[in-house]
Amino acid sequence: MRVALALGSNLGNRFDTLQGAVDALFDAPGLTFVAISPVYETDPVGGPEQGPYLNAVVIAETTLEPRALLERAQSVEDSFGRRRAERWGPRTLDIDLIAAGDHVLDDPRLTLPHPRAHERAFVLVPWADAEPGAVLPGHGSVAELAAASDTRGVRRLTDRTLQVPM
Repeated sequence: MRVALALGSNLGNRFDTLQGAVDALFDAPGLTFVAISPVYETDPVGGPEQGPYLNAVVIAETTLEPRALLERAQSVEDSFGRRRAERWGPRTLDIDLIAAGDHVLDDPRLTLPHPRAHERAFVLVPWADAEPGAVLPGHGSVAELAAASDTRGVRRLTDRTLQVPM
């Protein structure tokens, strides 16, 4: 099953945190690297006053069920000091499971596809870069959604590239 994972960080050494998250996600079996987007610096959306984020999207193939992949992502977040004190507040690391094949889930722990992905340029723009033909279930072409989104707060970094996991 193909999955899209969105990574974000706006505390500490944001770039090193994103790279560490990529390394940690692929450090255990069940997840195979397919593609990674460029890194973007983005203005925060919602929540309290806070600094800009670095964001990227990783595409992978997995043998894991969506809930098991969510648990892996949350474990990686925790290892980087993620605290869930304030909704949409600043964070060392955020890993969102955006889509998992054609799975549609709506339970308290996991909603697929991610319920706000279709309106978030900080997810859509990097995802379209990583996987130009991607489709967000229930919403259509990721590239078309990205093109129609408000990208004023989304800036591609040209001097930093996340390394592909070995």
